[in-house]
Amino acid sequence: MNIIRVGDKVLNTDRIHRMVDQILQLRHEGLSQQEVADRLGVDRTLVSRLEGLGEIRKGPQVAVIGFPLANARELTEVAQAGGVDFILLMTEEERCNFVQEQNGAALINYIMDVFSQIKSYDSVIFIGSDMRIKMVEAILGPKIIGWEIGISPIKKDCWIDPEQLHKLILHLKNAG
Repeated sequence: MNIIRVGDKVLNTDRIHRMVDQILQLRHEGLSQQEVADRLGVDRTLVSRLEGLGEIRKGPQVAVIGFPLANARELTEVAQAGGVDFILLMTEEERCNFVQEQNGAALINYIMDVFSQIKSYDSVIFIGSDMRIKMVEAILGPKIIGWEIGISPIKKDCWIDPEQLHKLILHLKNAG
């Protein structure tokens, strides 16, 4: 327990930190500021001001998903530098290893978790085969920006121009 004195008040900073963490977690889970305030017994303005203190940027949420990519690491760095919110880029070897390491239920749960996470994003850049792009478009709709790298099944890594990805990310981030 971390206790400090402020004027005539004795404060438990651990309790404050836990409350702030709880406020942010509930907001992250999708509750409105008012719902969080009501649930935790605080003012809505406190929730708003906490968010303001930690705000890095406003703007559209963008995800980048793609495989099989020869330069997945380089593209990941480009996406990170561009402020992309969700990145899942893999080589064919990484994709195969990932699939083989999972049992069926774990793999399905992971895929469902990814879709539930990115469904609220403004834009999803999906780099892959014609068939995979069509599947993802059927699930997520018009927010998908399909970047076709070949006809399914693609068995070897494809190289993507990092500068093209950078320009697309900038365009999407500035469009919001």
